[in-house]
Amino acid sequence: MSDDDFDEVRPVRRRSRQDWEDEPEAEERDSEGDVTGGIIPYKNPLALTSYYLGVFGLIPCLGLLLGPVAIVTGVLGLRYRSQNRLARGGLHAVIGLVFGSVVLVIHIAVIVVFALNASNF
Repeated sequence: MSDDDFDEVRPVRRRSRQDWEDEPEAEERDSEGDVTGGIIPYKNPLALTSYYLGVFGLIPCLGLLLGPVAIVTGVLGLRYRSQNRLARGGLHAVIGLVFGSVVLVIHIAVIVVFALNASNF
């Protein structure tokens, strides 16, 4: 690189608050600073539903019903998040997927163990 190349480099100007307010999404972005601090993904209800179904699926016997629904809503929540950049909740959807899958596998394993034990009598 020559000295002339360095002359062409300009410092990057930091964006001011006015620059952010001029954008059309500024109002939507500012509304994310709600009382929860943006932790609850209220713009992605599928991810939030998956999370709650996965957690409540940890209750014995409910996991057999709630596990598959948590998995489906988790996948739909991840898909929704990838299509809408303002929607959050990727972590909620993943937690719902993991809990729903684990709970479903455990319930199926318990049913198989009970069925094998019942056939031995």
